[in-house]
Amino acid sequence: MKSLLLLFILLITTFTGIAAAQDSTEAATRLVPVFAAEDVINESLQLTDISDTSVQLDATTSLPMACVFLYGETPEFGQMALDSLMGAAAHQEHAIILTGLEPDTEYYYRVQGSDEAGNLYMSETYTFRTLPEIETTATTSNLLSSDNGAALIGYSSVYGDGPVDGQYGAMNALDDDPLTQWSSAGDGDDAWLEVELEQRSRINEVVFWTRAMSNDTAQIYSFTITTETGEVYGPFELPNAEQSYTFDVEIVAERLRFDVESSNGGNTGALDIAVYGEPVE
Repeated sequence: MKSLLLLFILLITTFTGIAAAQDSTEAATRLVPVFAAEDVINESLQLTDISDTSVQLDATTSLPMACVFLYGETPEFGQMALDSLMGAAAHQEHAIILTGLEPDTEYYYRVQGSDEAGNLYMSETYTFRTLPEIETTATTSNLLSSDNGAALIGYSSVYGDGPVDGQYGAMNALDDDPLTQWSSAGDGDDAWLEVELEQRSRINEVVFWTRAMSNDTAQIYSFTITTETGEVYGPFELPNAEQSYTFDVEIVAERLRFDVESSNGGNTGALDIAVYGEPVE
C-alpha cells in the first residue's frame, strides 16, 4: 500500500510538471520513459453524460493502473482530476466526472497513469464541447441541498471520525458534486443518514450514486427510504457504482432517512444523493 501511494505521488508530481511544460513529450523523456496510454486502453476514451457544466470520462485499461486526467480550455490544460473509482489501489475500470465547466465551451483533455510496475503512460490530447447553457427551475433543484434549506439531522458515522463537511463527511453526499463523497467508518449494511427538508414536499424522483473501493468493498447494492411517519419505500437496487441511478417515486414527507439494505460491507457511503419534487403548500 505504501509503495503504491509513493508511486501515485510520483505520478501526480511528474505529470504535473509535464503538463506545465511547453513540450510535454520532450519533458517526459527527460524525466522517465513514457508509453502511449492508447496501447493499454482497450477502447477509445468514452464521453458520457455531457451537460452544459459537466461530463464523465470513462476508460478500461488492459492492466491495473492509477490514473489522473488533465483538462482545460487550452492545450496547456491547467486543471487535474483524479479517477473517482481509484480507491486505495490501481485498477482497470476508470471514471472521472468533471464539474464546474463553462457551457458551450471546448475543452482539451488527456489521461495519464502508472501501472503497478512503475511504468508511466500518457494519451494523446483530445477535445470535447459542453452543451449550451441549460435553464433550470426550482422543481429540478435537489431538495436535500442545504442551499434549499434542508438540514442533515443524523448519520451512522464518518470515516476517521472527521467533520460532517470534511473529506468524507456526510454532507458530501448532498452537495450535488460527485467528486466528493460520504464514507462511513465500516458501517456496511448499517450505514444511514437522515435529512430534514425545508418543508413538507411531494417527491417524484430519487437519485443515488454509491461509493465503492477497488478491494470490492464499500458498494451499496440496495437502499430504503423511511419518512418521519415510518413509511418505508424500496428497496431500490443499484446495479453498480459507475454512475448514479434514478428512481421514480411518489413520496410526501418532510424528513427522509436513507438506510443501506444490502452491500458488500466496509466503508459504505455515497457520492451523491438527491431528491426532486415540489413543496406541499
